[in-house]
Amino acid sequence: MPRAVILLSGGLDSATTLAIAIEAGFDCYTLAFDYGQRHRAELVAAARVAAALGAHGHRQIEIPIGLFGGSALTDAAIDVPEAGGDGIPVTYVPARNTIFLSLALGWAEVLEAEVIFIGVNAIDYSGYPDCRPEFVAAFQALARLATKQAVEGAPVKIEAPLIELTKADIIRRGHALGVDYALTVSCYQADETGRACGRCDACRLRRAGFEAAGIADPTSYQAR
Repeated sequence: MPRAVILLSGGLDSATTLAIAIEAGFDCYTLAFDYGQRHRAELVAAARVAAALGAHGHRQIEIPIGLFGGSALTDAAIDVPEAGGDGIPVTYVPARNTIFLSLALGWAEVLEAEVIFIGVNAIDYSGYPDCRPEFVAAFQALARLATKQAVEGAPVKIEAPLIELTKADIIRRGHALGVDYALTVSCYQADETGRACGRCDACRLRRAGFEAAGIADPTSYQAR
């Protein structure tokens, strides 16, 4: 079977992306990152999703980009916003997807994988610059130049199958593929058991997506 590396955060989008890659016939190797995020629940969820969907292998890598700060997801001194605002939100982690894809590219070369899947979305999303089609295209261009595999005529392809889907469309697609979204954690400030706050941007997008899709939301929320 052709091989693929899938970036798996443990959230709704990346779980759907893994299911899409499996349906497409790839032998999937999932990659999660401990980058200094404020909660560990999403890492537990990533391993859980990988096992449930049948990934061939799952790895978790520690990268200390959280030491730089600059994001509400890595710096406890910055509050996670609970209302939308203008511009790029403080939950943006500087250069995160660039770093993630770079490490995925290295593993893909070793595996002789054909594709790297990333679950970025540019429709119902928080406005991060590294979730746009332009970013994916630029990294694809880099991958064609930067690897032995590409120079020898077999560049790794970067696939972003959710890039132009609404959150409702993503949920419908995953539901049809049998994704159990109760296993996933999307919240920016989930508690140690993975229960969502229900107030942050990620929670609001997720809840609205289930409502628009007409599918029951299986998310476990913290008591208010």
